[in-house]
Amino acid sequence: MKGLLALLLLLPASAWAAGSGVVGENLLWLALILLAARLFAPLAQRLGFPAVLGELLLGVALGNLSLFGIAYFDTIAKDPIIAFIAELGVIVLLLQIGLETRLADLMRVGGRAAGVAAIGIAAPFALGALVVGPLLLPGQSQNAYLFLGATLAATSVGITGRVFRDLGKLGSTEARIVLGAAVIDDVLGLVILAVVSGIVQAGSISLAATLWIIAEAALFLGGSIWIGRLIAPHSSRWLARLDAGPSMLFAQVLATGLFLAWLAHLIGLAPIIGAFAAGLLFEPVFLKHFETPRIVQEAAPLLPAGEAGQSLRTLLERHAFHQHESMIEPIGYFFVPVFFVLTGMQVDLKTLADPSLLAIALGITVAAVVGKLVAGFAAGRGVSPWIVGWGMVPRGEVGLIFAVAGRQLGVLGEAMFSVVVIMVILTTLLTPPVLTALLRRR
Repeated sequence: MKGLLALLLLLPASAWAAGSGVVGENLLWLALILLAARLFAPLAQRLGFPAVLGELLLGVALGNLSLFGIAYFDTIAKDPIIAFIAELGVIVLLLQIGLETRLADLMRVGGRAAGVAAIGIAAPFALGALVVGPLLLPGQSQNAYLFLGATLAATSVGITGRVFRDLGKLGSTEARIVLGAAVIDDVLGLVILAVVSGIVQAGSISLAATLWIIAEAALFLGGSIWIGRLIAPHSSRWLARLDAGPSMLFAQVLATGLFLAWLAHLIGLAPIIGAFAAGLLFEPVFLKHFETPRIVQEAAPLLPAGEAGQSLRTLLERHAFHQHESMIEPIGYFFVPVFFVLTGMQVDLKTLADPSLLAIALGITVAAVVGKLVAGFAAGRGVSPWIVGWGMVPRGEVGLIFAVAGRQLGVLGEAMFSVVVIMVILTTLLTPPVLTALLRRR
C-alpha cells in the first residue's frame, strides 16, 4: 500500500488536477478489476475450475463489452500504467513460484525438463512452419510461416504455474518438470524469435549471433543463481543485524526479485525468468537470522518430548522458515489478478465471427496442442505425460508478444494475425480446466 501511495504521489500534479483524468480512471479501473476478480475467482472454483480461469474469463467479458454498446473498458488494455501493474503481477507470481520451488528438486528433473523443452519447441515449430501453415493458409510468404511456427513454439509459464499453485501441486514432479521446461522454453523461444526476426529484416542471421543469445541466457540463469546463493546467506545476516523484523525480510526478497527481473530485461530476456531465478535463491535455512526463525530455534528445547513435540516443532519451523513465501502473498493478491484480467482483455471475440477463419484457427490450435502434448512424453517414466504436455500448452501473453512482433515487421497479415490470436485464446482458456481435471484424477 505504501508503494502504491508513493507511486501516486510521484505522478504529475496536473494529472490530479484533471480530476477524472488518468489517475482517477486508473484508480477506478483497478478497484473494479480487483473486486470483480475476487468475485469471479471463487465462482470458478465452486464450478470446479481454478481461480485463474475466472480471472481470464472476467477479462474476456470486460474487454468485449463494446459489443453491447459499453465502451468504457476499451482503453484499459492500452493504458501504460495498468500494463505496468499487470507486468508487475506476473513478476510477483513467478517470484512466488520460485520461492516455493526448491532448486535441488528442480535440478533433479533437469535432464527431463530439457528434453521436454527441446521437443516442446521443435515439434510445434515444425508443425506450424512446415505443415499446418502451408496447408491451411496457402499463398503466404515463407517468413509468415516461420513466424507462425515461432508463435506455436511459445509457452506461458504464468498460467500453468498459477494452476499448479492454486491446486497445491507445485511440489509434484510434473510441476517441477513443467517449470524447468518452461524456463528453458522461454530462452529457446527468445532465440527463435531473434533468429526469425533477423531473417525477416536482413534476409539471414549469423551463427555467432545465435550462439551469443544462447550463451547470454545461460550465463544469466546460471550466474544469477550461483552468485545469488553465495551472497544470500551473508546478505540476510547483515540485514538482520540492522532489522531482524519481517519488514526487512520482505524488502530483501521483493527487491531481489525486482532487481533480477530488471537485469533479465536489460540483457534481452523475459523479466519473469529473472523473478523466478530470484525466488530460487532463498532457501529457508538462509533466513535463520531473522526474528521468527530465531524464536523457533530458541523455543525448541522447551517443546515436549516425543512425537507430539516433534510435530509441533515441524509446524513451527514450517511457519517460521517459510515466512518469506507467505509475506509475498498479500502483494500477489493485488498485482497478480490484474495480469490475468488484462490478458483476458486482449481477446477480441469479433475475430471468432468469421466461420472460415475460425475453422482455420481451430486447425492451428490442434497443431499447437499436439506439438506440446508430444513433448510431455519426453518426461520419462513415473510421471503423467498428459499433465506435463498440457502444462506446456498455454501460449498466453508470450504468444501474443510473438504475434505482435510479426505484425510490426509486416510479416503477419490481418487474417494470419487473427488466426494466431484465436489460437492463443483457445490454448489459454483450455489449459486451466483440462489441467485441473488431470491433476485431480491423478
